[in-house]
Amino acid sequence: MAKNKYDIIFENDDFVAVNKPSGLLTIPDREQTEKSLKEYLIDKYTNIFVVHRLDKDTSGLVVFAKNEVTHKYLCKMFEERRVEKFYLGVVIGEPNEKAGIVDAPIIEHLTQKGTMVVHRSGKESQTGYEVLDGNPKFSLVSFQLFTGRTHQIRVHTKEIGHPLACDPLYGDGKPILISSVKKNYKLSKHDEEERPIIKRLALHSYKLNFSNEKGEKYELCAKAPKEFSALMQQLKKR
Repeated sequence: MAKNKYDIIFENDDFVAVNKPSGLLTIPDREQTEKSLKEYLIDKYTNIFVVHRLDKDTSGLVVFAKNEVTHKYLCKMFEERRVEKFYLGVVIGEPNEKAGIVDAPIIEHLTQKGTMVVHRSGKESQTGYEVLDGNPKFSLVSFQLFTGRTHQIRVHTKEIGHPLACDPLYGDGKPILISSVKKNYKLSKHDEEERPIIKRLALHSYKLNFSNEKGEKYELCAKAPKEFSALMQQLKKR
């Protein structure tokens, strides 16, 4: 098994919580051109059951069940919205309202398969948000999902005019460079090109809260990506 593909945040006899890196599939895709997180975990545990998933480019917490009983229970918890789901993201610009709830129904685009849009005939969708560190260029935002629609945070941040940074579908898709936040930036003579501060979708699943069948509470956390903190530190210097 390849090293450093993921970090185990917590595990017991019933489930394992993993910090998935950006760029790794949660489960195999149809083409099966690359190995998924599920397959790495099968190598380790033999039996593993998918409870929920993250987009390939989203990093953070994913929970897998180790047996059928736990799988059935956790799937029901997610379906009934009894799991509290929190994300961290970097958005372009600074929202005027520092906290609130985006309540906007989401549906798949009629002609662009795999792309979601806000539309009155879509499924109800609510995302809570709080600006943790605001800046006119980029802001660090905490999100809570009250529903679980495809690309929900990505669609809702676009809807309020502050799409996620580095999002090729709903934003500009451009990497964040030091030169974009630092005036008169000069490339080091040792570097042929500038290294991005962030070049991946700026979205991270950082906390999941739920209870098991015995009523025992779990609060699982995957710390924020270093590049998120690095960007905010750069912005504070300016």
